[in-house]
Amino acid sequence: MAKTKNLKKKVIEVPKDLVEAASFIKEIGDKQREINKIQDDLNAKIEELKEQAVNNSIGYQKIIETLMEGLFAYANANREELTDNGKKKTVNLPTGTLAWRMTPPSVILRKVDEVIKALKQLKLDRFIRTKEEVDKEAMLKEPEVAKTVSGVTISQHEEFSVKPAEAGVEITEKVDKLKKVLA
Repeated sequence: MAKTKNLKKKVIEVPKDLVEAASFIKEIGDKQREINKIQDDLNAKIEELKEQAVNNSIGYQKIIETLMEGLFAYANANREELTDNGKKKTVNLPTGTLAWRMTPPSVILRKVDEVIKALKQLKLDRFIRTKEEVDKEAMLKEPEVAKTVSGVTISQHEEFSVKPAEAGVEITEKVDKLKKVLA
């Protein structure tokens, strides 16, 4: 016996006229305002909880800072003994470790334009990087030429949007996606 697929289509309401279309838009706006209110309430609660967490942790943070300062004072004063005269960088204790580490070198630049100018004057071009990148704006000005290049596609699609008054939001969907729903 051949299996048949269960072909259930989604039933959608379609406005009969512009008055009913306006009613649909009003309802979308009402529902979007409810969603916005739910999001706003959530965000307010999150901010309140974050602030509460920060306030609750301040005392602990101050204690940690004080303990770290005391621990460093001890470790620094006894560094030679703790590191076996610099032979090791880590001190293992039953409750954890103390360690001295050098961070990787990093370059810090101030007034980059002046640094580049100085590097050019000193003929240190090896310290200047030139970045090549595709100019998409130029391609959009000449799309027919750009499309002839392998790997380049110019994309464009139609959108349908509804913007209910006073909702502060515009709801947009790709037309192709909406057409698939109706098919």
